[in-house]
Amino acid sequence: MHNERIKGDVTDLLDTVNQHIRSIAEVQQKRVELTATATAGKGRVRITVNADGVVIDTEFSDDIDDLDYDEIADAVTEATQDAAAEVARKAEELIAPIRDTRSRLPSLSSLVEGLPDVRTKTPELQRASFESLAARQERAAEPQAGPWSVTDHD
Repeated sequence: MHNERIKGDVTDLLDTVNQHIRSIAEVQQKRVELTATATAGKGRVRITVNADGVVIDTEFSDDIDDLDYDEIADAVTEATQDAAAEVARKAEELIAPIRDTRSRLPSLSSLVEGLPDVRTKTPELQRASFESLAARQERAAEPQAGPWSVTDHD
């Protein structure tokens, strides 16, 4: 009887996993269609990015020459980062229900004693920095605080 219960649990889990996989495929298809657009430089720069945050369109207004080169560069960077953040937010909204479902799935270790919980071994995806390479290199060159030590001088 115990084996029948486990067999039923595993069958239910496999059905849920298959549904989850179909949901992931649907979300992935929707995600690749995402875009986001942002403006900067008082509306003179307009950047559109795809779902991966890659620039797919750049537009300058007719009065772009009111800005100097540094201002244009800053506006392009700002608009690109804003658009990338927006598309990441949209993607997160798409993925949230899948993460919620995944968190409710039983672990393998709860079904079969001794099996590891694979979810605890999966590293979290880290977001890339929006900081410029020059700024990161400058920060890396700064002296790092060493370990603290306390000495008592009488």
